[in-house]
Amino acid sequence: MRPLAAIGNVNVDLILGPAEPWPKPGTEVIVDHDELRVGGCAGNNALAWDSLGVDYVIAANVGNDQFGTWLKEAFGERSRNWPVEAVATTLSVGITHPDGERTFFTTRGHLPLFSFPEVRSMLDGNRLRGGYALLSGSFLTDALTLAYDALFDWADAHEIAVALDTGWPLDGWTETNRLRTLGWLKRCHCALFNEVETITLTGLSDPAEAALSLKGEMPAEAIVVVKRGPHERSPSIGTAELFPYRLRRFRSSIRSAPATSSMRASWRHSPPKCHSKPASRPGSRSPRKRSPPFRAATASPFRPSSRNPGDERSRNP
Repeated sequence: MRPLAAIGNVNVDLILGPAEPWPKPGTEVIVDHDELRVGGCAGNNALAWDSLGVDYVIAANVGNDQFGTWLKEAFGERSRNWPVEAVATTLSVGITHPDGERTFFTTRGHLPLFSFPEVRSMLDGNRLRGGYALLSGSFLTDALTLAYDALFDWADAHEIAVALDTGWPLDGWTETNRLRTLGWLKRCHCALFNEVETITLTGLSDPAEAALSLKGEMPAEAIVVVKRGPHERSPSIGTAELFPYRLRRFRSSIRSAPATSSMRASWRHSPPKCHSKPASRPGSRSPRKRSPPFRAATASPFRPSSRNPGDERSRNP
């Protein structure tokens, strides 16, 4: 199994709803559902890998409050060296609506302070040599993003393939953000975007054509994966090995889950992830055999849900 690392945004998600219509200022609305959970692309993916039995390391930071302590406890020993910033932890409040869409209010918090020196202090490049690093939250981790060139140099020096999942820019896909992202892709071996991000980056209306265009900006062996939401299939362009792990069972669970659940939420709003073959654990069943390499095929729009640390549902973590 190739080594695997997650680098990027871990924060707190508070999901409330459903709410309709949007409340008037100065009023109070009672909702039926609430969920406090680990959030952020890096955090969600790390917990998904954990649920699949995949061994990994994760480089992230937290704030110096109870939320920060709670996040570190969720990852146990893996978070032992996470730096604690002298600010509050980033909190994202999602208000769900009856049609399944969500509106988010997010604080800046600790994420902009996450830096490359912190990443380098947490990850052993030699142990990760020949592996993958999932880099996420590009438009939230300001200090780290400014040092992406140094991070890519470090990854190249240790033969680590970088998979990029930028997330949505706070100020939208401006020309500056589009050019920055295309520049990052030249140093990456895997691109993970949703359909809107893909066509916005390229200016092409067809997701498959847009994926091929993005691949043209990347190294020859790179792969581009496009998440297409409720569509049955998602184009995946390039040469790579994907290791599906009970996709049909999880997709069935996702479809049967309520629209407000974390399972549906993580699937609806994030692209599918490429991962290494899950490692067997004592007493667990052996994972399925890996799929053969392919040059141009399709991938199911799947990602497992995140979970509350210790199934804790406290309003005051």
